[in-house]
Amino acid sequence: MAIPSTMRWRYFKEGLFFALVRLSALVITVSLGGLLLYIFLNGFRTVNWAFLTLPPTDSMTKGGIMPAILGTFYLTLGAIAVALPLGIMSAIYLTEYAKQGPIVRIIRIGVNCLAGVPSIVFGLFGLGLFVVFLQFGSCILSGALTLGILILPTIIGASEEALKGVPQTFREASLALGVSKWQTIYRIVLPNALPGILTGSILGIGRAAGETAPIMFTAAAFYTAKLPSSILDEVMALPFHIYVLATAGTHIEETRPIQYGTVLVLVGLVLGVDLIAIFIRSFIRKRKRW
Repeated sequence: MAIPSTMRWRYFKEGLFFALVRLSALVITVSLGGLLLYIFLNGFRTVNWAFLTLPPTDSMTKGGIMPAILGTFYLTLGAIAVALPLGIMSAIYLTEYAKQGPIVRIIRIGVNCLAGVPSIVFGLFGLGLFVVFLQFGSCILSGALTLGILILPTIIGASEEALKGVPQTFREASLALGVSKWQTIYRIVLPNALPGILTGSILGIGRAAGETAPIMFTAAAFYTAKLPSSILDEVMALPFHIYVLATAGTHIEETRPIQYGTVLVLVGLVLGVDLIAIFIRSFIRKRKRW
């Protein structure tokens, strides 16, 4: 039996669409794999125990990057500690408590607009508010607060979608049993939405760890050999350290291996933190099935 021409055209369009999707996935995978391979091949010779545990020496042309690693870890951890509670509470209010109307739509538009604001603007905002107005100075606290505000829209958006994904029948069944609204949210809605919330947190971690502009004005030091003793100390950070080595040094070519080694460590640190978050998310999902 012959296939009608309209069906053949439909099959052709479907095949073409799936071919384009596969091609797009292949291009993204090859591009990412090529980039990671390039970084690895140029940086793995530099990375050793001394490089990971010693401070920079000789105008940052020798030594290691231990202060920058710890600084990046502190700033990222502080940013998540600031953004995660605020993001989840904001998403709970917008999804569960706020009366849906023009005001909530405006708030959501504002959150989406904030997600597209260049990071340099957040850096200047952090400089004006935390460093100058509140007089925290250039320190871990100022940098963590700035990065927390930077990733807040991402966490709010992901948390909202995760909360909306919880079936409404879960809420209705809980409320029908006489449980209060807050207890329903805390014991029923949030546990079911947690994997989606962690997905937003993973995206936020990656962005917070790799940003240079916000910490340039609020937390990062050009060079310091000592480790921070409080949240009011300046720190070195891997993204800013890479920027300094590549643009502001007097021995740029001499420090080229250190640049690639630092990039490799930064990528490894971000991937490591993301993998931990993904493992926690997978564990929660498996536990829910049990």
